[in-house]
Amino acid sequence: MVTSVLTTALSVIENMSPGEGEGSKADATSVILKISERLVSALVEPMKTQSIKTVKTPTMEIYVHIIGPEGNISKIPALKCRGNTMAINLPAIAKNNNGSAAAVLMSASGMEKLMSPSFFRTENVTEMYSEIITATLPKINNTELPEPVDFTIQHKKKFQAGLVTCVYWEDKGKEKHWSVEGCTASFSNETHTVCSCTHLSTFAILLQTEEQDVNEDDPLLEWINLVCMCVGLAFLALAILSFLFCSWNPKINNIARLHLSICLFLAQLLFLVGVSRTENTVVCAVIAGMLHFLFLSSFVWMLLETVQLFLLVRSLTKIQVIQREGLRAWYLLLIGYGAPMVVVGVSVGVFSDGYGNKEQCWLEKDKNFQWSFIGPVCSILTLNLLSFCVIIWSLRPTLANMKSDVSQAKDTRLIIFKIVAQFFILGCAWILGFFQSTTVLKYLFILLNSQQGTFIFIVHCFLNKEVREEYRSWLSCLCKAEGPSQSSSSTCVSMAHN
Repeated sequence: MVTSVLTTALSVIENMSPGEGEGSKADATSVILKISERLVSALVEPMKTQSIKTVKTPTMEIYVHIIGPEGNISKIPALKCRGNTMAINLPAIAKNNNGSAAAVLMSASGMEKLMSPSFFRTENVTEMYSEIITATLPKINNTELPEPVDFTIQHKKKFQAGLVTCVYWEDKGKEKHWSVEGCTASFSNETHTVCSCTHLSTFAILLQTEEQDVNEDDPLLEWINLVCMCVGLAFLALAILSFLFCSWNPKINNIARLHLSICLFLAQLLFLVGVSRTENTVVCAVIAGMLHFLFLSSFVWMLLETVQLFLLVRSLTKIQVIQREGLRAWYLLLIGYGAPMVVVGVSVGVFSDGYGNKEQCWLEKDKNFQWSFIGPVCSILTLNLLSFCVIIWSLRPTLANMKSDVSQAKDTRLIIFKIVAQFFILGCAWILGFFQSTTVLKYLFILLNSQQGTFIFIVHCFLNKEVREEYRSWLSCLCKAEGPSQSSSSTCVSMAHN
């Protein structure tokens, strides 16, 4: 009888129009709470010793603990309901009520539709962070609590940064709202919060976060991002083709630079077409994992290029001709792709739900999971910066003793300039990404981050005299290809391979 009436009342809640005003919802809440308190009191029967009753349905759960005059109980009982518990000194209450007392803890689905966080007075953004529970002392004359009651309330959402607040439903006639008076959060972690309250009522946990004045849907920002990304991808493609097919100075090792460009190209292309594909959670998680791997690989390849530069500088300090030195190709491939794969694999094992969310296919902020990317990136940037300082300091006396017209010194200066420029181009773009607090920084981040391919092409390809000459050869071949002469086309092929 009790559960059937409450279920009917809750079904009325489910069928309420979303457009109902807050006043109507508050009134409906008061009616439901009064009905539920009267109905659960029917479950309390006179007992000589003690009794525990539980009622469970798909929509509600009720836990009743009754103590009689002959109930020899000294331990404070814990009432449990849907993973939530209430520790109340029921024996002390019984002493003040002729040896008898009863406590009820109840939770019903659908109450949050009426008792929404909008009834809480605050300037912050609020959301319901737990189920709503009701605690009462039915059929008791003296309801004064001898000591505060502790409620351990489970969180119903993943951990989020914000202010966890214990609230109760305060009903003062026409004025009804969530209040914090008499309730404090004594402990809170990622899974639950302990609320200590000096009275019984209907309780919940609210999460308060600061309101962010950010225009998420900025058409101009999205349009600029699309155009800049397409331009950057085009220049990245040209850089990759140049590294693959152009004839380079034998002193230059382009393996790290080539794979850096490939990883950046794939990462930015996947980001452009896949970061908003949130319809399928599995596909979104795979896209986020691939982005994590590709962007980390880009930074690892940038670090490997610094290692190559260090080996080059070491040969220079020995006053010998610069040769194509460095790690072997398969060592570079193993480190360049193996290290990011290990980081992603460990991240998946530690927090498999950290990839993808309803907003975008990237890393979750829950449990600080974004540090699985930020941490390695900051470490690589710091290591690169320190390496450059060591390299430049060790080169200072060597370059000072060289004549300016010595080709070895010129080559070394040019290589150092290009790689240092590349470091600041790639590093500064991501550093700005960590501090997008203003609109100006957002536009600057999009501009620098999307044009990484353009900078790589200009620094390593366009500013290279040999590559420019090969571009001229290709262009002349394209012009001659318009003629029917077979000899011109064969000449073009031979020039392209030189």
